[in-house]
Amino acid sequence: MASSTNPPKKSAAPGGKLTVKQEREQRRQAKVEAFKKEQARSRRNRLFGIWGAVVGSIVAVGLVVTIVVITATPKKDPLSIELTGLKTWDVPGAVHVDPERVDYKADYGMDPPAGGPHWSAWLNCGIYDEPQENERAVHALEHGAVWVTYNPDEVTGAALDTLRDRMPRTYSILSPYPGLDSPVVASAWGAQIRMDGVDDERLDGFIARYWQSGTAPELGASCTGAVDGPGKIG
Repeated sequence: MASSTNPPKKSAAPGGKLTVKQEREQRRQAKVEAFKKEQARSRRNRLFGIWGAVVGSIVAVGLVVTIVVITATPKKDPLSIELTGLKTWDVPGAVHVDPERVDYKADYGMDPPAGGPHWSAWLNCGIYDEPQENERAVHALEHGAVWVTYNPDEVTGAALDTLRDRMPRTYSILSPYPGLDSPVVASAWGAQIRMDGVDDERLDGFIARYWQSGTAPELGASCTGAVDGPGKIG
């Protein structure tokens, strides 16, 4: 009978232990498996990196397009805002006359005043519940503030709260003006508009056009650090 050609099986070392050769083979197989797992992990990371770069590029392109569209869109000139009933004056600035009073109504046809000679110390911007000196408020207008006055006999309670909420937080003055012939009047340097009430939509347009606008002779000068008038509440 011919003898078998199959190689004899490797037997373990006495006591069931692996031979040195078998241990080396086991370690080699373990290294191969670890290498394969590392290769698979690297491939996944490369795919994630590629997709991340693609998504990032798409986002970046979108941002660039958005910026280009925004910057390419011409901004509307605030002075082009049309306001029904707007009245304007060409008045000189930087003329200090204190301590003399100015008759703005007789000299310039303004009541409240919207520019002209004034006192050297301006009225600090804010909300007041008492009337203010015209000459100080006008100086604040020269710095780019908007002065909103109201008839205290007509604007009270919830209506007054509404008006206060509509005021800008800086470079604005709100104060009562007894005897005012309109419920609310908004003034800026050389410009003024009379309104029908605290909900008049023209107030927003007036503020957008004249608040910190280029019509003020001393645009950007401080609206604080001078005189707090009586009754300042905010």
